Amino acid sequence: MSDLIIMLPAIALRGTTILPDMIVHFDISRVRSVKAVEEAMLHDQKIFLITQKDTEVDDPGQADVYKIGTVAVIKQVVKLPKGVLRVLVEGLERAELLGFEPREDMLEAEIVTFEKDGAEPVSENVIEAMLRNLKEVFAVYCQESQKISRELMLQILEFDDVEKLVDQIAINMPVSYEQRQKLLEAVELKDRYETLSVLLSNEVEILKIRAEFQNQVKARIDKNQKEYILREQLKLIREELGEDNVQSEIESFKEKAEKLRASKEVKEKIREEIRRFQNVISNPSESAVIRGYIETLLGLPWDKMSRDNRDLKKARKILAEDHYGLEKVKERILEYLAVRTLTKKGDSPIICLVGPPGTGKTSIARSVAKALNKTYVRICLGGVRDEAEIRGHRRTYVGAMPGRIAQGMHQAGVKNPLMLLDEIDKVSSDYKGDTASALLEVLDSEQNSKFSDHYVEIPIDLSEVLFIATANDVQKIPGPLLDRMELIEITSYTENEKEHIAREHLLPKQMKANGISEQQLTVSDKALSEIISGYTKEAGVRSLERKLGQICRKTALKIQESGEKKVSVTVRNLEEYLGRKRYNVNKANPEPEVGIVRGLAWTSVGGDTLQIEVNVMPGRGEFRLTGQLGDVMKESAQAGISYIRSISKAYGIKEEFFKKHDIHIHIPEGAVPKDGPSAGITMATAMLSAITQVPVRADVAMTGEITLRGRVLPIGGLKEKLLAAKKAGIRIVLVPDRNKSDVQEMDAEITGGLDIRYVEGMEQVLETALVRE
Repeated sequence: MSDLIIMLPAIALRGTTILPDMIVHFDISRVRSVKAVEEAMLHDQKIFLITQKDTEVDDPGQADVYKIGTVAVIKQVVKLPKGVLRVLVEGLERAELLGFEPREDMLEAEIVTFEKDGAEPVSENVIEAMLRNLKEVFAVYCQESQKISRELMLQILEFDDVEKLVDQIAINMPVSYEQRQKLLEAVELKDRYETLSVLLSNEVEILKIRAEFQNQVKARIDKNQKEYILREQLKLIREELGEDNVQSEIESFKEKAEKLRASKEVKEKIREEIRRFQNVISNPSESAVIRGYIETLLGLPWDKMSRDNRDLKKARKILAEDHYGLEKVKERILEYLAVRTLTKKGDSPIICLVGPPGTGKTSIARSVAKALNKTYVRICLGGVRDEAEIRGHRRTYVGAMPGRIAQGMHQAGVKNPLMLLDEIDKVSSDYKGDTASALLEVLDSEQNSKFSDHYVEIPIDLSEVLFIATANDVQKIPGPLLDRMELIEITSYTENEKEHIAREHLLPKQMKANGISEQQLTVSDKALSEIISGYTKEAGVRSLERKLGQICRKTALKIQESGEKKVSVTVRNLEEYLGRKRYNVNKANPEPEVGIVRGLAWTSVGGDTLQIEVNVMPGRGEFRLTGQLGDVMKESAQAGISYIRSISKAYGIKEEFFKKHDIHIHIPEGAVPKDGPSAGITMATAMLSAITQVPVRADVAMTGEITLRGRVLPIGGLKEKLLAAKKAGIRIVLVPDRNKSDVQEMDAEITGGLDIRYVEGMEQVLETALVRE
C-alpha cells in the first residue's frame, strides 16, 4: 500500500461497483455528487467512486459505504433534463478509503492507493495454472450462459496476463454489484483469482441446474400440449355425439370426490364408480343408475360434523322458552349435554318420548335440536311396512333408493344431527319384511356405528346421531326394540299447565299467524279456562290451539269489517267466537246409589271418569255385559263375580241367589270402545252393592285390577285418572297400594284436594266405598 494520502472528490454509488479498466456511464442527481463531478472537472478529472452498502440512504457517511473503492477518470459529462448528469468514467486503480473531509457541499475522500510492486510474488507455474484454469472455466461459463458473444469470449481468452484476464472476466460477467465488490476488495492477485474462480464455478453449476429444470419444464409442457390437443379432439368428438355434458359431469364428480371429507375406502369406492360411469356412458339406462349412486355417495356426510352447543345455561334457557313443564325430558337432555361436555364425546342416547297425541313430543325434539345446535331431521314411521324403507333397496332392483335413515343423513348434511323417528309405535309388517326388526340395528348403540344400508353398501356411522323416537302407546312397540330405547313418559297436561301453555306459547303463535297484534286482542283468564274445559277434551293442546286460531280468525274478520281497534274475549261473549260448549264434565252423583260406582279410566285423550251400573233381576243366573267392553274388561268382570260368590256367606247372600237372578253390567256411552286392566275393583264393588242393596258413596272413585282372591293389582295412567277425578268433583280416590310411589312423584297441583287412599285388597275397598248403617 502507498504511503501517499490523496484527497479526491468522491461519489457514493447506489447499486453499482466500478472495477479498474472498466469503462461505464452512470446517472447522478444528488447535489453533492454533481458538485464532486464539477470539482473533478476543474482539476485533473479524477474522482473516487465508492459503493453504498444500503441503496436507500440519501446522505451517506463513512459507515454507509464499503472500505475499498476505485479511482476513475471522467471521460465525458452530459447534462440531462431535471438536473441529471450522465457521467462516463474509466476505472484506473483500487484505493482504500481513510475517511471523508467534513464538507457540506460535496464528499471529499481521503484515500491511499495500492502499490503494484508491493504485491506478494507468484511463481510462473502458479500463474500458468491460474491462467489455464480461468480460461477453461470461463469457456464453460460462456457456453452455458449464452450471455457473452463468441467474439467477446475469444477476445478475452487471448489475454496471457492473469491480472488482465481476471479484470476483463470480472468486468464482462453479468453479476450483482455485491459480487463485483468482493472482486474489488480482493487486492492480491491470488485472492482475486480465488474469488473469481469460486464465482465462475458457482455460476456454471447454477446454469447447469437451471438448464436441467428448463428441460424438465419443456418436456412437461410438450406433454401437456399433447394432452391438450388430444382432449380438444376428444371434446369435439363428444360434442358431435352429444356426450359433452356427461364428460363435464364426470369432471365435477371427480372434483367433489377429492374435496369430500371421508375415509380412503369411501373415496376409492367413489372413484371406482366414476370409472364405471365413464365406461358405460353409451348405455343410458345403466349410466343413470350409476349416476344416482355416485350422487348419493357424494351427498352423504361421511366425516363432516357440526359443532354442538356446550353452553348448559343457553340450552336450559332455550328449552324453558319453547316448552312449559316436561321437566324429565329437559333434565335428561341437559344431563346428556353435561356428559358430552366433560367427556368430549360420550354415547348419544336413544330416547323414546311416550305420551298421548298433542302433548308436544315432536315439537320438543325440535327444541332439543335448537338447544344443542344440531341439524334437525324428522322421519315419520307411521304406516311404514316395507323393510326396504329403513335399510334401502338393493341396487339390482329397478328404481332402487337408499333407506329413510340414509336419506335423513343426506338431508342433514352432517354425521351428528338430531334424528326424530316419529310414530315408532305405528310401524307395521307384511310379506316384504319386518320394519321394527330393521330398526333394531339403527337403535342399538353397539351396532349403529356401522349401519348397513342395502343401497349404499358402505357402512354408515350413526353413532354420533342423537335419536329421539315418539310413540303414543308403549304396548304396540315390540319388546326387542323397546329394550334399546330409554323411555321418557310425557303425561297429560293439567288445566293449569294448559293455561300456561296457551297464554305463553299458543295464543302468541296464533296471533302472529293471523296478523293480530297484542293491542288488538285480549282473552281473559276465565275465558281461557272455559275454552280448555268446555271446548276441548284431550290430553295435549292440539285442539286448544285450533280453538285459539278460530278466535284469532274471527277477530281478524271483525277488525276488517267493523273497524274495531280492540277485541276482548270473555266468558260472556265466548259463544260468539266458538259456538256452544261441546263438553260437560260428568260430576259426582249428589247422593249414594245402589249398584252405581264411579271408576277412573285412561283414554288416548287423557283421563276420564267411568260410571259403572249394575242391575240384578230375577232370572236363570245369566251374566250380561254391555257398553262396547273389550276382552280385558270382560275378564275383570268374570273375576269380580267369582270373588263375590266366594265371599257371599260373609255378606248373607244365599247360595241359590246366583241361580235365580240375572246380573247385568253396563257402562254408558256404549258407542265408545273401552278396554284396559283397571276396572276390576270398580265392577266388583258395583255388583256387590246391587246384590246386597247397599248404596255406594257418591264422592268415591276407584281404579285397580282384581284377582280371584280379592287382591288389588297396580295400574297405569294414574296422573290422568286423578286429574279426571278432580275435575268431576270426587273427594276420595281409591288407588292400589303398589301405585303409592307414582302418587308421591306427582305435584301437589294434581293431588291437592283429593283424599287418596291406598288399598291392597277388596276388603279395604268395600269398607270405604259401601255406606254402612
